[in-house]
Amino acid sequence: MSSLDLPHAVAGPAGTADESIAWHFGDPHREQRLLVEGIGIVDISNRGVVTVTGPDRLTWLHTLTTQYLENLQPHESALVLILSPHGHVEHELHLVDDGETSWLIVEPGTADSLKKYLKSMQFMLRVEITNVTSQFAAVWEPIAEVDPLHPTWLVPEPFAGRGLLGREVIIAREDLNSRLEKAPAQSGSWALEALRVAAAMPRMGAETDHKTLPHEVGWIGSAVHLQKGCYRGQETVARVQNLGKPPRRLVLLHLDGSAEILPGHGAPVFAGDKEVGWVGTGARHYELGPVATAIVKRNVPIEAILTIRTDEGEVPAAQENYLTI
Repeated sequence: MSSLDLPHAVAGPAGTADESIAWHFGDPHREQRLLVEGIGIVDISNRGVVTVTGPDRLTWLHTLTTQYLENLQPHESALVLILSPHGHVEHELHLVDDGETSWLIVEPGTADSLKKYLKSMQFMLRVEITNVTSQFAAVWEPIAEVDPLHPTWLVPEPFAGRGLLGREVIIAREDLNSRLEKAPAQSGSWALEALRVAAAMPRMGAETDHKTLPHEVGWIGSAVHLQKGCYRGQETVARVQNLGKPPRRLVLLHLDGSAEILPGHGAPVFAGDKEVGWVGTGARHYELGPVATAIVKRNVPIEAILTIRTDEGEVPAAQENYLTI
């Protein structure tokens, strides 16, 4: 069972990360408004779920990741990254600990690779890593409180304050049907992605590539704790933080709606005749109209009007910068 079995569900575009869940139910703008009003549910059961158990789990995860986890209390959640030795983002984890188990929600198709990496770093520690995606699923709800019956990850600041107030709740996959049907309304991934884009919250694989640094996409503070001890990639994080000059930055683009073109992921972005970046995610927001995240070179003036080139034509775009770099 998934949201695609519900009445009026339309599947996500083929080839996208969310093609296996409902894209919308006939009225994406209304579905966005309902989420903003705190009503509804979004099926994100295509995400992977990995568990880490054992008495050493939090201190171990603390040493492996960018986040301060040693003192994480039961039912607290955190946005966590795993970096390469050179400081590039390799995994984005939505982590919540229930006092006995650390639950990790990850992007579709990445649970096995995360499990493989974690097992390679297990050594003699008392931890057990399990891919439980076949047994557990996640749903997104526009509620900023922990579900007392299920592991719950809360959207952190600054993204919650930009209109993405909500939670990811992990439930038994066999209960997904009833959770979706009992909700007061259903919204598709189109609605959730539009709110995420407007909040400029990066998503692994959408606003990242193989050389993404946390500073470039706004993950410092929200996902990277600058006062914790050593972890893989920390030297790069510290160097960029001290110099304040990452090579790229995430911007929100307000697209010229008259073109009626919504650029896809990876569409090249130009300043004049010079290619300066690429589109992360395009979306149609119920208030802002057509918008997109983009990764552009740091030295592109924020006041510059950019042009996105697509197979259907060119789209002018104005920038909005949420980063302080």
